[in-house]
Amino acid sequence: MKTQILIAALFFSGLVTAQQKKDSLKVNSIEAVNIKKQVFKKQGDRLVYDVASSPIAKGTNTFNLLKQTPMISSIDGKTLKILGKSDAVIYINNKKTNMDAEALIEMLKATPSEDIQKIEVITVPGSEFQVESTEGVINIVMKKSKNNGYNGTLKMQNEQAYYNNPNAGASFNFRQGKWSGNSNFRTGSWTERQKYTLSNGDPTFRNESYGYNDDPNMTYAGGFNIDYEISKKQSLGFSYNMRYNKSFNSILDITNWQNGVLTNNTINHEDAQTRNHSFNLNYEIKTDSLGSKLTSNVSYLWFNRDKVSFNESFPLNNDPNNRYSALHQSVPQIINNYAANIDYLKKTAKGETWLMGVSYNRTNTDNDTKQDKYQNGDFVEDPAQTNHFIYKENILGIYLNYERKLSEKLSGKIGARYEMTRSTGDILNKTGFERNYNNLLPYLNLNYAVNDNHNLSYTFSSRIRRPRFWELNPSRTYFTPTNYTQNNPFILASKFYNQELNYMYKNAFYANLSFNIVEDASASDLLPLQGKVTGPDTDENGNIRYDDNGNIIMKTTKFLRYIRTNYGKNRELALTLGMNKSWFKDIWTTNYSVNLRYVKYSGAVLEDPTSQPAPLETEELEPYIVDVKNYNMSVTLNNIVRLSSKKDWYLGVNYYFSSKDAMEGGAIGVRQSVDLSLKKIIGDWTLVAEVNDLFNQSFYRVRGVQPKGVYNNITNFNYPRLISIGATYNFGNQKLKKAREMKSANDAVKSRT
Repeated sequence: MKTQILIAALFFSGLVTAQQKKDSLKVNSIEAVNIKKQVFKKQGDRLVYDVASSPIAKGTNTFNLLKQTPMISSIDGKTLKILGKSDAVIYINNKKTNMDAEALIEMLKATPSEDIQKIEVITVPGSEFQVESTEGVINIVMKKSKNNGYNGTLKMQNEQAYYNNPNAGASFNFRQGKWSGNSNFRTGSWTERQKYTLSNGDPTFRNESYGYNDDPNMTYAGGFNIDYEISKKQSLGFSYNMRYNKSFNSILDITNWQNGVLTNNTINHEDAQTRNHSFNLNYEIKTDSLGSKLTSNVSYLWFNRDKVSFNESFPLNNDPNNRYSALHQSVPQIINNYAANIDYLKKTAKGETWLMGVSYNRTNTDNDTKQDKYQNGDFVEDPAQTNHFIYKENILGIYLNYERKLSEKLSGKIGARYEMTRSTGDILNKTGFERNYNNLLPYLNLNYAVNDNHNLSYTFSSRIRRPRFWELNPSRTYFTPTNYTQNNPFILASKFYNQELNYMYKNAFYANLSFNIVEDASASDLLPLQGKVTGPDTDENGNIRYDDNGNIIMKTTKFLRYIRTNYGKNRELALTLGMNKSWFKDIWTTNYSVNLRYVKYSGAVLEDPTSQPAPLETEELEPYIVDVKNYNMSVTLNNIVRLSSKKDWYLGVNYYFSSKDAMEGGAIGVRQSVDLSLKKIIGDWTLVAEVNDLFNQSFYRVRGVQPKGVYNNITNFNYPRLISIGATYNFGNQKLKKAREMKSANDAVKSRT
């Protein structure tokens, strides 16, 4: 028996030894397999671009990296678009950035791409995001490390457009024990030059204007963020951001013709300066080990823009009705915003996620516009255009989201946001209004992972677009005495309903089909309203003229008034086909997309709510009909080619094309752009040379014709070709974890300043 047991033991021992050898061989064979990480993939309600695994991520800045991200594009180097149409709202680590738009772009250009782990593109954001209309979200996820130390970036850049524009910036990050923080500072000067060709009229009358605008700017911007880890579960943070912009001696010079006859020359001198300060206090506590947490914010925003201008028109012929005229204008705007929010994120052991929160925003704006007109050899107040406008707005928002995995392949997210808006507007001693409205904004997302190669998702969302605060200020900006833009305090909020179907194949190819409905729509740009004002004629001293019988001599003047107002509704159906893929062992990386759109705008503007005729004056407005059906195609082709095996030379070749596109205010001509870049990495230095819009083809030409033959044409050539040379130096520990990026309570308000 013992012999049998011994034989059996030796037999099983041999089997185990043999099995161990087989397992060892299997392990070794698995370790030898090179598993390539997915660079672009669909996760729930977002598309994730894994920057750390991309061959183009090194040696550039975050803004350039975003332009190479699937579904994101930028044609002007100043703004980012999602799917070629939606404005992008930037979040960092799921928290909205706490700065104005221009400062944000400069910050992105100053942030090294090596700091980025991944970029998430959310084309239809959920109820928890503070966005408006069809805005999409770009969430930038930073790399994390617990290392103590510091790092920073120094950047210098020189751009040559029509004028030479230098700029520089620096950022510094540190982490030591429970303390962490970051700071940044940017400064730059630039002068924008724009050349205008304007024409408008009807079959019996035409007005033509030609001229240019030189707008010099100087900017100082920066901020800091301090974070203290009270314990492993609690953190307290404070952030501050500021921006100062000065634009003195901006000159608009326009020469005007009527029916082919030279009439006058208008010169407008403008001085403006903008100050923006924002503060945010953040507290966060983790409530369990599953990731549940409570977050609260208290914020304050102060915005002040002062603008003064002097507008003169000089007669250039002997027509007695064509006389010298001038006006002084002061248009200040002060915004104070107080905001707070509390969010609670609850995760369960079953994989469910609940998010509930409440937010409150209180905004006060003060716009004391003063305008004087030249009369009797002196300047006297123009009562029609002198307005002191006070606007107060209170918004209470309550939101709830529920997210869970329904099966191995199907996951879903459902939520709603309920907003109560109370607002009043008073043009002191003239008129006022009160608007109270409530909105329930539902949201739904379903994601179905068919298999490893196919993914399908559907999203529905509803949003509100409130007017920007500067749009409400009832002031004018003059091109000529009869051609000007007019803000509208009576514009209503628009309602947006968005649906989207997204398909992805092999995490490289995607198709996005969207359908959007807008009610109480306002134009994406200004609507040109033409009409005429009939009133008493005056002499060169401003005195009313009478005929031989003692009757007042009446005079009729045609005008063109650009205004943003509600006109009706619009519908949009869009299809985007795209690809993000690397070829030849990551030597050549491509990001291609084609956007096809069909839009229908319908409605009319039959009266001007801002009209303020003076005593004895009457105004006739030509009805503006909005009846536009339009097909549009745009193409984006981005290419990055690695030129050396050391991965230190890169060539970028990008091309953008947009066919003729019709909007509410007219048809925009064909636009295209060719961009080239060459990048060299030398240790901690990155040198970049770029040419944007090599052939000067991305300027705007708008042609608009009404049913009765009334027309308005604009060509705005802004010298889009831009040549830039930049150097970036990274110092310190580049694996340092940055301080927590904190969501500000007044995020939604900042986009409206």
